[in-house]
Amino acid sequence: MNITLWIVQLLLALLFFMVGSQKAFPSSKGKEVVDSTGNSSKNNLFVFIGIVEILGAVGLILPWLLDIVPILTPLAAIGFSIIMLLAAIYHAKRKENKSVVTNIIILALTLFVVIGRLS
Repeated sequence: MNITLWIVQLLLALLFFMVGSQKAFPSSKGKEVVDSTGNSSKNNLFVFIGIVEILGAVGLILPWLLDIVPILTPLAAIGFSIIMLLAAIYHAKRKENKSVVTNIIILALTLFVVIGRLS
């Protein structure tokens, strides 16, 4: 069970680190897409979410690995669970069904980490 949890944690950390990096440090093409909204506060929120995802990815791995305040690992997973739940609701309102399914799968994986690390 511990090995499975580590594999899921690593996969989630890689996923959120990559997605967070793309949001926090967008390429020139990504900047054009974000700036096309004409609202700089959305751009700032987008960057903030990216930074939070990067920090959460670190929180999924390091506390448990180093055994320094290991409760932070399930807390990071709870944070990602909340993000995925809200993302699923957002995509459902926009009728983006593929994204909803992806969010639900990631939500299930984050809840698996929460339950596995708290038990």
